[in-house]
Amino acid sequence: MTTPPQTAAIDVSSLSFEKAVEELEAIVSALERGDVALDRSIEIYERGEALKKHCEALLSAAENRIEKIRLDRAGKPQGVEPLDGE
Repeated sequence: MTTPPQTAAIDVSSLSFEKAVEELEAIVSALERGDVALDRSIEIYERGEALKKHCEALLSAAENRIEKIRLDRAGKPQGVEPLDGE
């Protein structure tokens, strides 16, 4: 039996994407097993929601930074533009 991480004292906004996902996966696993007391389940569920929002924000920021390479008619790199640029 694995217990969910005891990292509630760590501010969610200070976590890297990878660490936040790792903690979120541990929380989901613990909740799915159903071996966590009700009070603790509510506490870690709320932490999971905060982690999910943090991960979504980090992903959104990364997507906004992604650029695609523009090619000229000869197929040579000409510059970059936003991935979703019109």
